[in-house]
Amino acid sequence: MTSANTDTSVVVIGAGQAGLSVAYYLKRLGLDPGNDFVLLDRGPTTGGAWQFRWEALRIGSAHKINDLPGFDELGVSFETADRHSPARDVVADYYQRYEDHFGFQVVRPADVTAVENYDADLIVTLADGDDVQQVTTETVVNATGTWGAPFIPWYPGLRSFNGRHIHTNDYVSARDFEGQNVVVVGGGTSAIGFLLELENVAAETIWVSRRPIDFLEDGGLNLEARVEAVKLQDEAARAGRALPSIVSGTGVPRTRRIQAGIDRGLLKPRPMFSLIVPEGVRWLDGTFHKADAIIWSTGFRPELRHLSPLKLREKGGGVSVASGVALGDSRVFFAGYGPQASTIGANRAGRMIARQVIATLSKRQASRG
Repeated sequence: MTSANTDTSVVVIGAGQAGLSVAYYLKRLGLDPGNDFVLLDRGPTTGGAWQFRWEALRIGSAHKINDLPGFDELGVSFETADRHSPARDVVADYYQRYEDHFGFQVVRPADVTAVENYDADLIVTLADGDDVQQVTTETVVNATGTWGAPFIPWYPGLRSFNGRHIHTNDYVSARDFEGQNVVVVGGGTSAIGFLLELENVAAETIWVSRRPIDFLEDGGLNLEARVEAVKLQDEAARAGRALPSIVSGTGVPRTRRIQAGIDRGLLKPRPMFSLIVPEGVRWLDGTFHKADAIIWSTGFRPELRHLSPLKLREKGGGVSVASGVALGDSRVFFAGYGPQASTIGANRAGRMIARQVIATLSKRQASRG
C-alpha cells in the first residue's frame, strides 16, 4: 500500500505498549512491517518506558501491566510473569520476543526530533547520535507516551535547594539515599513505592502530597471512579486541554503491603510544603524539615515536542484528539494519549487506530486515482 511518493505509508513513533499494539493490528490488516509501516523507538533496547524503571520495581507492585494483543501466540502473560526479577527485565524480555515473533523490525535507537509537512505528506526527522535521517510517510502514529517529559511543579525556592532534586524517571535505587533525609512528593503508587523502599535505608523519610490520598478499601481500583477519570481524560483530549491526573480520579489500592506501611506510620502524608529553602522544606505555619534530597513523584506530560512544526497544540495546553485522531490534522494519530494512557486502554486503541489508518490510506489512494 506504500505510495510511490513516500518511503512508507505509516511511521509509528514509539515501540512501547501503545506502539506495539498498533503495529500488531496494522500487520493483521495486511500491512508489511519494514515496508508499509516503520516502527521507530528512541530507547536502546526493548521494553518502552519500562526499560528505564528503577531496579527494585517488580511485576505486581505497581499498576497492572496488561498483555499485548497476540501474547497468546508466544505463550506468555504478565499474569504469570516472574515476580522476583526486576520488572524492567521481564517486560524487555517479553517485548523482545513479541517484536521477533511478529517481525516488526523496530529501528532503534531512533530519536525523532521533528515531524513536518512534506507537501500533502509528512517527513519525519530522526537522529542516532550525529547521524540524522529523514523518512517520508503518508501518516504518523504518535505513541511516545510520557516518560521523556517529566513534570516538576514550581515552588518558591526550588532552585535554592542545596540537596538533590530527583524525579521518578531519575530514580535508580534506594541505596543512593542511604543515611539521608528524604522528602517524597506525590500522591500515587510510585511515591508509595519509593517510601517503602527507603524505609530502612534513608535516615528519615517524609511524605507530602498536594491532595489527600484516596486509599481504596477493597484493595483494587474503583471501576466507577476509573470510568469517570477516563471520561475526564477524553473530554480534555477532545478539547485540547492539558490532561488531568488519572491517579487523582481513581485512588490508590490499599494492598496488604500498603496497609502494613500505613499501620507502621510510614505512609502518613502531610500537606504540601509552601517553600523550599537551601537546607530543606518549610510549611506556612513555620514548620521546617531538613532534607538532603527531594524525590518528585509528580508525574509526566505527553511527549509532543517533535510534533511542534505541525502546530497541533491548542491554547489549553494539549492537542485536540478524538478517537485517536488529531482533530487538526487527519494524517496524525495518537496512541496511548489521554483516555488510552493505561496498558489496557492502549491495547484497545491499537485496533481502533490501525483501522482508521487503513481507512485514511485507502481514501488517499482512491483520491490519487
